[in-house]
Amino acid sequence: MATTQKISSNLWFAHEAEEAANYYVSIFKNGRVKKITHYGKEGYDIHKMPEGTVMTVEFELDGQTFVALNGGPIFKFNEAVSFIVNCDTQEEIDYYWEKLSQGGDKQTQACGWLKDKYGLSWQVVPRQLSEMMSDQPTERSESVMKAILQMKKLDIKKLEEAYNGAAVLS
Repeated sequence: MATTQKISSNLWFAHEAEEAANYYVSIFKNGRVKKITHYGKEGYDIHKMPEGTVMTVEFELDGQTFVALNGGPIFKFNEAVSFIVNCDTQEEIDYYWEKLSQGGDKQTQACGWLKDKYGLSWQVVPRQLSEMMSDQPTERSESVMKAILQMKKLDIKKLEEAYNGAAVLS
């Protein structure tokens, strides 16, 4: 019996659900479109979508299921919700940063955050960042935070230098 993910992220698009799902699937190596549903006649007076229009696209990125919904131009993405991409190498950070920020809002990028061309926020971070930041502020974590605040795309080498440099000073 196949297990299903209990909680999935639902992403509201005006009319770009299928295009966005295909875009994200093309970026993540373990991505795939799983299912597409279409609007029927029922509910037209509420949703105003022509019969046959794509309603939802269920897709998966590295084991995480998402649903993209064509719901019309009622709601927009904002920075209150973002997706974190944990990266093991600088090459991965560079890859995801370049791909996800293509056509996005260049003005909002800071501290590893970016907005893609659909307005969805992402954080592209090194996997070890969580450990560097620790539970309680320390000289090391404060040094890392100072370095992060000066970056847009995160640089693992500079973060490690900040972390290890603070250790030497301690």
